[in-house]
Amino acid sequence: MPNTISSTPLHSSASLLDELTWRGLLHQTTSPQLAAHLNSGVRAGYAGFDPTADSLTIGNFISIKLLAHLQRAGHRPIVVSGGGTGLIGDPSGKSAERQLLTREVVDHNVSRQRAIFERFLDFDGPRGAVIRNNADWLGSMSYLEMLRDVGKHFSVNQMIARDSVASRLEGREQGISYTEFSYMILQAYDFLHLFRADGCTIQMGGSDQFGNIVSGIDLIRRMQHGESFGFTSPLVTTSDGQKIGKTEKGAIWLSADRTSPYRFYQYWLNTSDADAVKFLRWFTFLDADTIGSLEQSLATDPSKREAQKTIAAEMTRQTHGDTEYQRAKATSEALFSGDAQSLDAEQINEIAGDLPSSGVAASALSSGIAVLDFITGTTIAASKREAREFLQNGAVSVNGVKVGADFTITSAHLLAGGVILLRRGKKAYHAVRVEQG
Repeated sequence: MPNTISSTPLHSSASLLDELTWRGLLHQTTSPQLAAHLNSGVRAGYAGFDPTADSLTIGNFISIKLLAHLQRAGHRPIVVSGGGTGLIGDPSGKSAERQLLTREVVDHNVSRQRAIFERFLDFDGPRGAVIRNNADWLGSMSYLEMLRDVGKHFSVNQMIARDSVASRLEGREQGISYTEFSYMILQAYDFLHLFRADGCTIQMGGSDQFGNIVSGIDLIRRMQHGESFGFTSPLVTTSDGQKIGKTEKGAIWLSADRTSPYRFYQYWLNTSDADAVKFLRWFTFLDADTIGSLEQSLATDPSKREAQKTIAAEMTRQTHGDTEYQRAKATSEALFSGDAQSLDAEQINEIAGDLPSSGVAASALSSGIAVLDFITGTTIAASKREAREFLQNGAVSVNGVKVGADFTITSAHLLAGGVILLRRGKKAYHAVRVEQG
């Protein structure tokens, strides 16, 4: 699939920090000289990604977007895959020791994540993005070399004072191992290596990485007498304080085999009014005027949900391509309009996989089941009294078609894939899967 983010500079180096600021993506910088540094030539900047899984979540997308903004401002982005540090585990933001992964699992995760970066960054031309695996340099360095040449530049007093360490030391039951304690030394060395090998002078990441970034800058100053910089994005949360991308069904991933394009599309489509505008700023590349117009639409006619539809379209296209976006959109519209019969088995199963569900024996449908009994005990109606009330009020649909209390469900109502879709009102859905036997 072709890259969906153009490498053509869309804003100058001087305005990069302003661009990130109005989007709400700039939290801290390490020096007031960062803007001048960006404006004085083509710079290389990096962000690191932890290979704890074979995919990345939409929370990780913020760091990818920082790299994309850097590239669009005329600079060169570097992705650092933690093939080495992933064997250790970053204690930042963690309340307990991570489970160590094997080298084979880490290598597999690194290779699988590569395809994600290739979707969002341009790897061609003089400013083309590059991917570096820190196992390539950390794995060839001996323990004695690391202690003698690098470790001597770190103060244990300062390391203990870091939030990521101090919070773990305060809880006796948690603690922190020497392995995780050493993580900040390895990450600082990453920055030093990239400074030497790629002329990389900028590191970026989430706000929980600020201490690690400062350590790298200090190590470059001590060992290379060089100048380097860093900046971070804020912790992105929903309006109610929840972590982005965490749902009842788990994380929202950037790979189709973990989160289907339909479910991905639905996640953004269901964005609350309170979050829609800031999500447009954070996650899309739409300009200020376009987002301002969508904000106005949200304020004057929120029922149109133009902001939510736009972010769902933009994010699904960026992540899965236009074909999958169109398919996810068609699936969603068919379900809402009552045209579920037009969907194929794969689309039906995508819908059913994203809904509360239950099962019914195929033999029970052969003679038919009264809809009152069929919906009782599902998430549509908890009791027969509720079921009767909802049916009398015309609030219940079967496969998108409203039904009354005298309706009978039979095997003729099975959709492709052996599923019956129930709906109450506009938002309460339930899937019933027909089981053989």
